[in-house]
Amino acid sequence: MKDCIFCKILRKEIPSEFIYEDEHCFAINDINPKAKKHILVIPKEHIESLNEIKDFEIVKKLFEAISKINIKENISHFKTLINTGAKAGQEVMHLHIHVLSD
Repeated sequence: MKDCIFCKILRKEIPSEFIYEDEHCFAINDINPKAKKHILVIPKEHIESLNEIKDFEIVKKLFEAISKINIKENISHFKTLINTGAKAGQEVMHLHIHVLSD
C-alpha cells in the first residue's frame, strides 16, 4: 500500500535498521517501546490484519522469524501481541507482531 509506513520502510523510503529480514518478513525495533526489547515482526506483503489472511502459511513464517530473532537477540522470556483492528489498538493497518521482553 502506498501510504503504509511499514511498506515505506520496506521500500527504503523511510530509514530504519532491520534487525531481521528474510523473503517473507522483516523486523525492526518499535520506535515507542513498551518494554526493554520491543520488536515488530512484519510481513513483506501488505496484509491489513489477521482478518485479511487468506493463506495462513504467512503466520507460520512470522513465528519462525520470531524464533530466529529471539535466538539472535538472546531473548528467552517474551510475550507476543497482535492487535487486530483500530478498536483493538492496531495503529498501523499492516499486520505486525509485537515481541516484548524485559
